[in-house]
Amino acid sequence: MDGTIYSGGTLFSDTVPFLKLLNRLGVGYTFLTNNSSKSVSDYVAHLQRMGITAAADEFFTSTQASVEYLREEMPKARRLFVLGTESMRKEIASAGFVVTADDPSDEPDAVLVGFDTALTFARLCRTAHWIRRGKPFIASHPDRVCPTDEPTVLVDCGSVCAALKEATGRGPDAVLGKPDPRMLRGLLQSHGLRPENLAMVGDRLYTDMEMARRAGAFGVLVLTGETTLADARQSSVQPDLIVSNLAELGAKLVEAK
Repeated sequence: MDGTIYSGGTLFSDTVPFLKLLNRLGVGYTFLTNNSSKSVSDYVAHLQRMGITAAADEFFTSTQASVEYLREEMPKARRLFVLGTESMRKEIASAGFVVTADDPSDEPDAVLVGFDTALTFARLCRTAHWIRRGKPFIASHPDRVCPTDEPTVLVDCGSVCAALKEATGRGPDAVLGKPDPRMLRGLLQSHGLRPENLAMVGDRLYTDMEMARRAGAFGVLVLTGETTLADARQSSVQPDLIVSNLAELGAKLVEAK
């Protein structure tokens, strides 16, 4: 979403017309995001404030992907130390997991690291402690920075995991979110689609376009976020289509229809 339909708190001017066009054309869509700092309900409210009405089942986040992974691949891991926002911890708890306290006596089965916008040094150190103790180390997504329209750099999950690796000598055992093709698997199953029926529209080569490539979906790169045209031309990950913005993509959809 961020970098594709909005930047930080700024909605792109062509977003609402594009979504209305998809509805007119009968094209379904899901809002997909690696940003695990917000829960699905947070995102519903966030888009509502921007003038976009969306239902909870129209979203899929890296937190949800992490929950699916833990249930399928680590069914005995029920107690988690979560380095993430309060929203992320609540969503993990609502999925049936026990979120352990920042206490050396409250031992988790595994560690889950997300995009923690309220990161503290103490919790970072506690995370490193459990990783060094050999607990499974799961990252919700690999993004190094989060897009923003503010004059700052938002240090994201991938960068925090890099710091933890330096401190402990261990990287994540699993990294969910884009570009892991499991982010698209549920969508394909729930909508009865084949990969070639699905377009992944995003602004990043190493997450959005790489996931499209791995999943066999059609990759559409929009140049409204992180990636420039020069970046795309030099990359080994080549999108199926490059557009300046959603308005250009909409025009191409009308033309193809």
